[in-house]
Amino acid sequence: MDMFIDGRWTPARSGARQNVTNPTTGEIIDTVPAGDAVDADVAIRAADHAFRAWRATPVADRARLQKTAARLMRGRAQEIGRVLTTELGRPLAGSVTEIQRSADLLDVYAEEGLRIHAEMPLSGTAGEKVIVTREPLGVVIAIAPFNYPITLLTFKLGAALIAGCTVVAKPAQDTPLSTLMLAELFHEAGFPAGCFNVVTGRGRGIGMSMVEHPIPRKVAFTGGTAAGKTIAAAAAGTMKRVTLELGGQCPAIVCGDADLGVAAAAIARHAFSNSGQFCYRVNRVYVERPVYAAFLEALLPHVAKLDVGDGLTSSCALGPLVNEDIYRNSEKQIADARAKGARIAIGGARLTGGMYDKGWFLPPTVIADADHSMLVMTEETFGPVLGVASFDDRAEALERANDTRYGLAGFVFSRNVAAALTMAEGIEAGSVWVNNIHRSNHDVPFGGVKESGIGREKGRYGIDAYLEYKTIYLSYEASLG
Repeated sequence: MDMFIDGRWTPARSGARQNVTNPTTGEIIDTVPAGDAVDADVAIRAADHAFRAWRATPVADRARLQKTAARLMRGRAQEIGRVLTTELGRPLAGSVTEIQRSADLLDVYAEEGLRIHAEMPLSGTAGEKVIVTREPLGVVIAIAPFNYPITLLTFKLGAALIAGCTVVAKPAQDTPLSTLMLAELFHEAGFPAGCFNVVTGRGRGIGMSMVEHPIPRKVAFTGGTAAGKTIAAAAAGTMKRVTLELGGQCPAIVCGDADLGVAAAAIARHAFSNSGQFCYRVNRVYVERPVYAAFLEALLPHVAKLDVGDGLTSSCALGPLVNEDIYRNSEKQIADARAKGARIAIGGARLTGGMYDKGWFLPPTVIADADHSMLVMTEETFGPVLGVASFDDRAEALERANDTRYGLAGFVFSRNVAAALTMAEGIEAGSVWVNNIHRSNHDVPFGGVKESGIGREKGRYGIDAYLEYKTIYLSYEASLG
């Protein structure tokens, strides 16, 4: 596939290309352009040209087009989902669900866009009015990671387009194909050429040239904290707005009065979804000592049921990790915990033999008797590894939960609603789940505190990030004649 720029399939000006590999089989499934600063400039200028007309397009028309794109996404969820599974390795059912939920988010943004309004404070004198209006920022650079490439792009794309901005997106090297299919779909839905462009290439080769380009007015990035800091520093050179959704090392606290069955099932499901490759997963668990053994006894059977396989040909729960670098981080944390005295309760070694030799397959792994000397309890894993520790005092549990530079999500389990709510309020995170774990809602804000990011996405809160206030002072002759 080629890049999608200004409504057309476009190769890199240099002719360079890079491989896209199936992480399950190790086979090359396609190639995409290895774009550079020249290609970035072409795409940005196309978006800038399109912005002049798109910003003046009535919001109702933007919403209609966005809902058309959502409808097309649902109709092609299986088709795009299969491509996504091929490039990511996630089981097909999860990939199809990602496309469907992303379409739902487009609809939410479309509806919220219809409620964007200006204000006229009733504070003027005769012949004077003050109008507080809102205008789209301009061209937006949207950089999405490999783990949920369509969803995390839609966080940005749907908000930017309904606000009247145009977008140049750069998908991750591992998962560009599904994003390129999405761009073609939006064009088919009727979006004008240049509104949604996709460029491909290495982050430092094309990504930073986009961030540093003088035309875009905003960068929206989801990815690692180190990369986010680099992007924020570069964006400051031209005073671009930024939305950064970065890493997480998310804690769950299980109190002695919790429903252990509910807690165990929820944590197992959430910690190992997408092979642990997402930033607001449960990474570490603190369990009140009197129920520590009982919690592990409830947790491990749920984990044991999570089979690992080829997501295209079986109904497995987990696929491979997307590449060797992601796998090695999990391997490193397992070895670190074992060396420091933790117990590997289940999993812990790469799967080998037959199909497993072709990819980076790691079974869901639970590290029991962990502590804060271990990487699994302090650094983001981004793999199917879960650390579990005990605690004696709830204030101690809260202190450990907050003993991190991250602050994306937290989880609390307790039948005592007052205690659970108090702990939820005390956790330093952008989102906290109490007594169960479900997907984040589309109409409420999502994002982190501390080094987990800047800004919020989803719902009207996400659209706000793509609008700028403008105050207009109007003087006129107050006369009926």
